[in-house]
Amino acid sequence: MEAYLSGTGRLPAAFLKPGSSSFLEFLADHQPELLPGRRTLPAGVQPLEAPHGTTIVSATFDGGVVLAGDRRATMGNIIAQRDIEKVFPADEYSAVGIAGAAGLAVEMVRLFQLELEHYEKIEGTSLSLEGKANRLTTMIRGNLGMAMQGLAVVPMFAGYDLEQGRGRIFTYDVTGGRSEETGFATVGSGSLFAKGSLKKLYRSDLTAEGAATVAIQALYDAADDDSATGGPDLTRRIFPIVSVITEEGFRRLADAEVGELAEAVLGHRLSQPDGPQAPML
Repeated sequence: MEAYLSGTGRLPAAFLKPGSSSFLEFLADHQPELLPGRRTLPAGVQPLEAPHGTTIVSATFDGGVVLAGDRRATMGNIIAQRDIEKVFPADEYSAVGIAGAAGLAVEMVRLFQLELEHYEKIEGTSLSLEGKANRLTTMIRGNLGMAMQGLAVVPMFAGYDLEQGRGRIFTYDVTGGRSEETGFATVGSGSLFAKGSLKKLYRSDLTAEGAATVAIQALYDAADDDSATGGPDLTRRIFPIVSVITEEGFRRLADAEVGELAEAVLGHRLSQPDGPQAPML
């Protein structure tokens, strides 16, 4: 938005008018064309070919939640990018992972980060975790027109609830429908395989390191059966992005930490290619 209407140095009236603490509502009122879902696509063959992010997984543990994603973006049958980032901090105590149209999803995440920061500055307090999840619902619903043209964005939201003292996970559909998940969740093209893996490996008494290891195992299994999901790449030293959120806040594990866990997983896979075996009973 233009910072000045003239050379007077004064802000436009829109910036001084009392209103909602939602930056999204402010933008929708004054320059709606800047919202991702309000843009007009050029005429052409539908659906559009664009890079897509794939698999995101999340698991709670005693004291927090882990959110992780692979690094591959695909465009049709082509690997568009091998080291894309799909997991981002939303604020100090929450994170969002993206699946779907990559460019649009990253833009939506940045707008979501700004929305939470704007609310905190205006109100002097941060939204509850439930409130943050609801704000993301509104943003996804606003992108429905793009989703119907093949540019869907399906994020996963996870965070530490300071009021309840535990990690929580929320998933969405393309219409903005929201569900809270128990224990673990997956989204993206490899989600079916990742969820099957988590069903066998997840336990409620996991530590943060255990939850991170389970997430990497699930992403490995997804990559094993889904060509759009990228597994740990030891040659290029490209590993999944793994974030841990606790009462101390958001922390992205360093590549060295994730690499150590990934190498341990791959080492065990040399003798057990299908991964850890769950007991029959």
